[in-house]
Formats: sequence, structure tokens, C-alpha cells
Amino acid sequence: MTASELIQAYVVTLLALLAFMGIYFEMRRRRFHPTPTEDRIFRCTDCGYVYTDDPDVDRSRCAQCGKLNEGIKF
Repeated sequence: MTASELIQAYVVTLLALLAFMGIYFEMRRRRFHPTPTEDRIFRCTDCGYVYTDDPDVDRSRCAQCGKLNEGIKF
């Protein structure tokens, strides 16, 4: 093998290793991070309980005390 072939093999090996590491860590990140939900967040004005409900619900009943609450707007 000539010197240029050795350098080329070294560079190709390093690039393949970097590509493999990038793919591996991206797959790992997707597997362990939860996907965001579309649920609405509610906070009870009486007891302070924070809970979620379906995204199409404007008012939701508190699971702790039963009071109807408006969704939190960020």
C-alpha cells in the first residue's frame, strides 16, 4: 500500500466512525425523549391542582374538587 492509500483508508475509517456515532446518538435521543402531547393544561382555582385534558376541551372539571376551570394560556 502506498502512503496515499493509507491516508485515504484512515480518513474514510474516521468519517465512517463519525457517521455511525451521529446516527447512533440521534436514534438514542429519539428513543428516550418523550414526544410532546397536545393536551391542554388546567389549574384549579379552588384547590390549585394541576391536570391535563383533551386539546378540544375549553373547560374541564377538576379531579380533586369537581370545579370547572379554564385552560392555562401561555
